[in-house]
Amino acid sequence: MRITSTSCICPVLVCLCFVQRCYGASHHGSIKVTRNQTKHIEGETEVHHRPKRGWVWNQFFVLEEHMGPDPQYVGKLHSNSDKGDGSVKYILTGEGAGTIFIIDDTTGDIHSTKSLDREQKTHYVLHAQAIDRRTNKPLEPESEFIIKVQDINDNAPKFTDGPYIVTVPEMSEMGTSVLQVTATDADDPTYGNSARVVYSILQGQPYFSVDPKTGVIRTALHNMDREAREHYSVVIQAKDMAGQVGGLSGSTTVNITLTDVNDNPPRFPQKHYQLYVPESAQVGSAVGKIKANDADTGSNADMKYTIINGDGSGVFSISTDKDTREGILSLKKPLNYEKKKSYTLNIEGANTHLDFRFSHLGPFKDVTMLKIIVGDVDEPPLFTMPSYVMEVYENAEIGSAVGTVTAQDPDTANSLVRYFIDHNTEEDSYFTIDASTGTIKTAKIFDREETPWYNITVAASEIDNPELVSHVPVGVRILDVNDNPPELVREYDAIVCEDSKPGQVIQTITATDKDNSANGARFHFSLEEGLSLNPNFTLRDNEDNTASILTRRRRYSRTTQDIYYLPLLISDGGVPPLSSSSTLTIRVCACERDGRVRTCHAEAFLSSAGLSTGALIAILLCVIILLAIVVLFITLRRSKKEPLIISEEDVRENVVTYDDEGGGEEDTEAFDITALRNPSAAEELKYRRDIRPEVKPAARHHPSSSLDSIDVQEFIKQRLAEADLDPSVPPYDSLQTYAYEGHRSEAGSISSLDSATTHSDEDYNYLGDWGPEFKKLAELYGEIESERTT
Repeated sequence: MRITSTSCICPVLVCLCFVQRCYGASHHGSIKVTRNQTKHIEGETEVHHRPKRGWVWNQFFVLEEHMGPDPQYVGKLHSNSDKGDGSVKYILTGEGAGTIFIIDDTTGDIHSTKSLDREQKTHYVLHAQAIDRRTNKPLEPESEFIIKVQDINDNAPKFTDGPYIVTVPEMSEMGTSVLQVTATDADDPTYGNSARVVYSILQGQPYFSVDPKTGVIRTALHNMDREAREHYSVVIQAKDMAGQVGGLSGSTTVNITLTDVNDNPPRFPQKHYQLYVPESAQVGSAVGKIKANDADTGSNADMKYTIINGDGSGVFSISTDKDTREGILSLKKPLNYEKKKSYTLNIEGANTHLDFRFSHLGPFKDVTMLKIIVGDVDEPPLFTMPSYVMEVYENAEIGSAVGTVTAQDPDTANSLVRYFIDHNTEEDSYFTIDASTGTIKTAKIFDREETPWYNITVAASEIDNPELVSHVPVGVRILDVNDNPPELVREYDAIVCEDSKPGQVIQTITATDKDNSANGARFHFSLEEGLSLNPNFTLRDNEDNTASILTRRRRYSRTTQDIYYLPLLISDGGVPPLSSSSTLTIRVCACERDGRVRTCHAEAFLSSAGLSTGALIAILLCVIILLAIVVLFITLRRSKKEPLIISEEDVRENVVTYDDEGGGEEDTEAFDITALRNPSAAEELKYRRDIRPEVKPAARHHPSSSLDSIDVQEFIKQRLAEADLDPSVPPYDSLQTYAYEGHRSEAGSISSLDSATTHSDEDYNYLGDWGPEFKKLAELYGEIESERTT
């Protein structure tokens, strides 16, 4: 089978023509041609017969981006079995078959129906087969072939990373590499010059150049100065087709910035400067600024200012402000116009970061001269001393001189000065000052022991200009006077053991004095003079401001005397010497053998028993618990109710209580008040049963006719009057019971309440035989009987 391509000049030639005229066998791969070969040798014709193959085929080519109205012809398939009678049918399968590529099944012509793009797909793989149209049987085996999309120059070069921003140091040598740019072309680099790119510079000359093949951008001038021009915009073009006419191109922009190097030394704008500074300027304050210009930037412009010489180097100092790169001039010492009116300084400004490649452009420093004019200012008075310390004795009289302060006007006018004290604190009111002389005097009597030091502030102002005021601190020390006698440090509790020996130290005492050490550093101890010799104790001065108390006899007894009082006399060594008397209390105590105090006074019994504090507390708690139990038992016994029914043998009187409360004033039925109307009780005066009357009152008789009609209220009033008039009434309240138990009872009353008025002949002497429990009752009835007999 043969294939015919449109790339050949004569479309009717076989594949050999296609190979020879178009690309050649070496370019497209192996092409097998099936035909007869004849060789003539010496007149003879020798025919060699090679077996026929069913296919003659190779690669097809189709141009991309075909824009014609008709389908593009690709090539032709032809089988040797095809006699041209239409009995052979060609079938095409594979990538794009039937959609992109179509075949005439009779002639074998292949056409492309769509415009192809090589950048999307470079080739298509298809399969061809020739079959018998009548039997549909393959005449030859199926074979594979390729249709390649042939490239055209339809893509311009592109810079994928642009635009570019790049820096290069200033003053770089010519040819210094700045940046390499690369453009890409989507066309086939293996076919023609469609993807062969050439670089050129459209903008940026004569400062920069570009290599046409590599795209490397380089500097094109020597010593490019940043201070002259800092930014450059360079336009680079990339053109395919090796830069030939008709090629496509693309461009990009490269922004190049020159970075700074230290190639410019600092320079002062002027060689001479003048500065005015008033003499009132404060030490440490900034009085002026100076600056040297440097065309460089960043650390290349950093500099340091120094004073290299001049008569004001000791009065002024200079420092560098890192933000503004200025020199700050400060005052080190106070100025005085009257002493010096001007100063001269030589100031140097030098770079701190040097680049030795450009040292030939130096020196990288500059010097200028600064003249400072001191301005005259009306100054406040100046004290002769920065502070004063004065002294005055305590107890000095009011108006005593303490000291004198002095101030003068430092100006040439030398004005008069007036002094006064700032009364800002309470201490300032304790002193006065003479406005003309500055003499300070006391305004109160001071006590060193109360406040030993005072701080005041004295001010001075010019009489001509009172607003100019200066101040000075004055400290006043209060000197000590021996005006406090010595005294014991504390109240001592001295103890002497009963078995002490003579000469034994029982207490060491110490004295103190409110005055300072100059007035009483040495104390003297002694017993008070004028008293007889103490037979019990004596005192020994230790001469170190302490004294020891010693015993003078062998034994002491608490029972004889448990407390001793020892009068002491303490004097100091001040001028004049002062003394005071004190009394030392000494207790006599029982001690152990090792000298430990065992007990004093009333604690002897418990201490001798050897009981500890915990044991004593335990014993006390037990006693309290026992007492509580006894009290509770007695309380329960008293609160226990006696039975309502008593035995016949118990002849003691029993009072039965009925707790029955009525219903109030409105309850007129719950209690019958007629019980109070006892005719029998009204007939005669009843005796009091709570006491035995000594005088028997006269009997009062009432008509019997009035007993039944007596009113209850009147009855109670009568009984109340009788009780008030009764001479035997005790000086306490008593309760009299009036109970009506019935009228005209044959058995009589069984109540013992009226037993005092009952005349009985019964002998009660047998009560004395009942035992001690009935002794009181027997005595009572015995007395009644004796009275009755009398």
